[in-house]
Amino acid sequence: MTVSDGVTGGSGSGWSDRFEEGLHPSIERFNASIGFDITLLQQDLDGSVAHARMLGRCDLISAQESEQLIEGLETIRQEAAAGDFNPGLEAEDVHFAVERRLIELLGPLGKKLHTGRSRNDQVGTDLRLWLRQQIDAIDGALLRFQRALFRHAEEHLHTLIPGYTHLQRAQPLSLAHHLLAYVEMAGRDRQRLQDVRRRVNCCPLGAAALAGTPLPINRQQTADDLGFEGLYANSLDAVSDRDFAVEFSAAASLVMVHLSRLSEEVIFWASEEFAFVRLTDRCATGSSLMPQKKNPDVPELVRGKTGRVFGHLQGLLTMIKGLPLAYNKDFQEDKEALFDVVRTSLDCLEAMAILLEEGIRFRPERLEQAVASDFSNATDVADYLVAREVPFREAYQLVGRLVKLCLEEGILLRDLPLNRWKQLHPGFEQDIYDAIAPRQVVAARLSEGGTGFAQVEKQLQRWRPVLA
Repeated sequence: MTVSDGVTGGSGSGWSDRFEEGLHPSIERFNASIGFDITLLQQDLDGSVAHARMLGRCDLISAQESEQLIEGLETIRQEAAAGDFNPGLEAEDVHFAVERRLIELLGPLGKKLHTGRSRNDQVGTDLRLWLRQQIDAIDGALLRFQRALFRHAEEHLHTLIPGYTHLQRAQPLSLAHHLLAYVEMAGRDRQRLQDVRRRVNCCPLGAAALAGTPLPINRQQTADDLGFEGLYANSLDAVSDRDFAVEFSAAASLVMVHLSRLSEEVIFWASEEFAFVRLTDRCATGSSLMPQKKNPDVPELVRGKTGRVFGHLQGLLTMIKGLPLAYNKDFQEDKEALFDVVRTSLDCLEAMAILLEEGIRFRPERLEQAVASDFSNATDVADYLVAREVPFREAYQLVGRLVKLCLEEGILLRDLPLNRWKQLHPGFEQDIYDAIAPRQVVAARLSEGGTGFAQVEKQLQRWRPVLA
């Protein structure tokens, strides 16, 4: 019987001699993942080094063979760094690519590396090692984003900005308070990612294909060498678990939600209608037709890319929802999704951090003008009456009539003479004008977590050591 050379045949194959023919070329391309899972090369080498070391310690191979395997793997690492390791479709995936090259370097000894493991637990290990690193990188990017927000907040503690509900003017705020809301959101993002990281950091290596191995391996040893905090307790679960991929994508989706919400606000703020910020030339583009335009491309792109991350989350959920235990080839579809979620999240976090660091300048004079020209102090008129023992609902209705009157006359509450205030209710005195001044309206919000300057200063003090 002759065996064809190819991915699934011949002496260079990863498959057994049960196969007599190589794959159809189109199926070979369809089946191969080397085009994208080469991303996991360093993690595959790390896992293989730990596995080879463990095999030697457990006397499944000699100590000398273990060292030779490790030296061969490090040679491949050096080749990759020099750009000389470029496996093609015939390797199928990064795991076969490494093993084939190891056999080329070491001869029959290279064939011993796969003792006691399967690609099923190998790929699960590689993916977790890679994702663990990426979570740490995203955490660092979130920290940079928080710091950029915080610097603006420190600068603008006493700058006022209109607060909105339903995109209608509601109550004035400290701009620092508004920005610190996003610092809080990013803080929760970091907490979520650390929680996901704990579940990512569990080692499947040693589960083999699905049932474990009869060889006397030491799973704890490889887990310790690779920095894992624990072992999967069930070999079936170890090779078929992709919960961590979904969890990470869900956490990344919330990161993108928060970036997108801020992006939407920046887009509003940069418009001529709002004019709360100026875009610098460092982070804005122009129009090919209209020379006066300065476009907020960064927040628009972030807002658009959010959908990509959401889509990958939905794709992962759909991919795993009907899979029986244990490993299925469908799992090949998790990598490109995860790779893009990480890349998109990191790119967007970096872009938004740069936008905050160099791309926008707040316009305090315009913000001050905005909060002084509306009825966002109406609630404070009601609170003024409540302090004089008027029931809130009664005060609420009275102020509603007062606002209607001012709108009909084209004036603001501050323009109403004191005698007209007293006609509405005898409890009004001269100090009503101080009570409804925008800066006093903000300063008066002294409940814990409120926008009052003293409370916002406490928020700044709480975050300062965290972000140092």
